[in-house]
Amino acid sequence: MARGGKREGAGRKPGSLSKRTQEIAEALAGDGGLTPLEYLTSIYRDPKADDARRIDAAKAAAPYVHPRLNSIEHKGDADNPVELITRIELVDGDSED
Repeated sequence: MARGGKREGAGRKPGSLSKRTQEIAEALAGDGGLTPLEYLTSIYRDPKADDARRIDAAKAAAPYVHPRLNSIEHKGDADNPVELITRIELVDGDSED
């Protein structure tokens, strides 16, 4: 019999809910309530709502729907710095190819 290490089938399955998360989900589903995201979505989709309120709801809901993009810094190596080469070519517009 093997001892120690990872055992097949041990632990919580990936994607399964913890007890606390499951309780929250059941509480929301049980009384017919909306999740915060569903509520915000209903506000910004309501054409009768004030535009400022719709925009605020869309801003609040956006992070839950669209991931934030990370900034990327381009660095050169001290021994091999990044070189920018700009080349401008003048082309005769009258020539026929």
